[in-house]
Amino acid sequence: MDKSIVVTVPHDLGADAAKSRVAKSIERLRTDYLDKIARSEVSWSGNKADMRVSALGQTLTAQFDVQNDSLRIEVRLLGILSSLLNKTQDRLIDSVKSSLRIERAPPKS
Repeated sequence: MDKSIVVTVPHDLGADAAKSRVAKSIERLRTDYLDKIARSEVSWSGNKADMRVSALGQTLTAQFDVQNDSLRIEVRLLGILSSLLNKTQDRLIDSVKSSLRIERAPPKS
């Protein structure tokens, strides 16, 4: 059974700065981990990226949509990877927030 995770994280960086951080994080993930154990592909079109990771007969696909004030990520877990849905979602949220270093100021009264 296939399952999807959709995460939207607000940020105050603007689209260009957020895209730069996301691209660097994806590339670091690929060179440090994925390319050692899996095959990965990433293609950018404007502020949107498509990523595909295949390892041990399993595939994960992800779409990244960088906006001026938010980052939307959709990860599709295929096959047995779908059983990891909850752990993957929590880790993804933590990782994205860390990468964007979100420090939102409280609303002004």
